[in-house]
Amino acid sequence: MVQAGLFHMILRSCRRAVAPSPGLVLISPPFLYALILLAAPIVGVVMLSFWSQDFLEIQRDFTFANYQTAWTERVYQVLMLRSIKVALLVTVATVLLAFPMAYFLSFHIPKRRKQLWLFLITIPFWTSYLVRIFLWKVILGYNGVINGTLTTLGIIDEPLRFILYNQAAVVMTLSHAWAPFAVLPIYVALEKIDRSLLEASVDLGDGPLRRFFRITLPLAMPGVVAAVLIVFIPTVGDYITPNLVGGPNGLMIANMIEVQFKKANNDPLGAALALSAMALVGTMALLFIWATRKYLRSPS
Repeated sequence: MVQAGLFHMILRSCRRAVAPSPGLVLISPPFLYALILLAAPIVGVVMLSFWSQDFLEIQRDFTFANYQTAWTERVYQVLMLRSIKVALLVTVATVLLAFPMAYFLSFHIPKRRKQLWLFLITIPFWTSYLVRIFLWKVILGYNGVINGTLTTLGIIDEPLRFILYNQAAVVMTLSHAWAPFAVLPIYVALEKIDRSLLEASVDLGDGPLRRFFRITLPLAMPGVVAAVLIVFIPTVGDYITPNLVGGPNGLMIANMIEVQFKKANNDPLGAALALSAMALVGTMALLFIWATRKYLRSPS
């Protein structure tokens, strides 16, 4: 009996050791999904960036020449800096537009109507991204809405040419496209603010402006940080908007990466440019998170 009981105990222990935990079972599908569709392609791009290409034939000899070209050639430096500049301008413009919207929605809309307003914010997603870009071309074009209105009112004699196909057009279009993505995280952060803190500041004599900068803005900073990252990171890699409304002076590094893969038959250089942009954006994002880390700490 003792031996039989000992045998059953050992058998149960082995079953527990072999049987996967519920947490491991739940996390395995998304982990495999990310491994196959995210990690594996990145590994392939990293390997490709250290090779070379002779027209259509890939030479698998290890080389740093692609990275040397990506970081020393003037044209790539200009496009990289322009991409960072445009992404920063888009991020600032988007957050400045999104914060008042989120503030109004959180503090001035009755609770029973907030769901309706959140629903209205998502309306731009009902149309294709390309359709929204073409609508901005209609608004900013030579014979577009702005030029047509100004010409009809007699403010200008001939249509303006400088409002389209430049960096300003890219910034306006991308700011409009990413505004809903910035509103939502800021709104969530504002909703978590304890209203009693604001009431206490009023009792202590703080005015609206002082109350905003001392309480509301610091407590909403986690949402602002999230909005900045959500907008900045993908904006650097956008190539559709610069291609359609940017013109020669509005092209960004993603457009050059597309050229290397599709037209120049230089996939390794395109991979090196892509990884260089990824490294630069990742570094800037980590520095931004480090600079705002005090706002991201959980209250003790």
